[in-house]
Amino acid sequence: MAAGRMGLGGEGSASPPPHVLAVDDSSVDRAVIASILRSSQFRVTAVDSGKRALELLGSEPNVSMIITDYWMPEMTGYELLKKVKESSRLKEIPVVIMSSENVPTRINRCLEEGAEDFLLKPVRPADVSRLCSRVLR
Repeated sequence: MAAGRMGLGGEGSASPPPHVLAVDDSSVDRAVIASILRSSQFRVTAVDSGKRALELLGSEPNVSMIITDYWMPEMTGYELLKKVKESSRLKEIPVVIMSSENVPTRINRCLEEGAEDFLLKPVRPADVSRLCSRVLR
């Protein structure tokens, strides 16, 4: 009966949903962003550090976008952005930085280093849909 319901990855279906890597050391923020992304039909992998994000990127070639918190222990979102943009294999992946702090110099520095966008927390569904329609065209 549900012939038209094969959309997400079934045989003969359209391409699989874009895979977004969400990086945030806060479990609450990670859950919020993952929930917003999933409600927009994205496949989401959420990790708690830049280090884990790089490990995952090493083994998962099909990441369509990275959305990362700016301020995290061990490796900031800015440092993750720089590592992604310095990698010949990863540099084409759009990186979006998010932060609860509205610091214009920090925002400009991230954008100058190649961030696709900078979102202020709390991230809203409208931010994500605007972003995804622009970044994942």
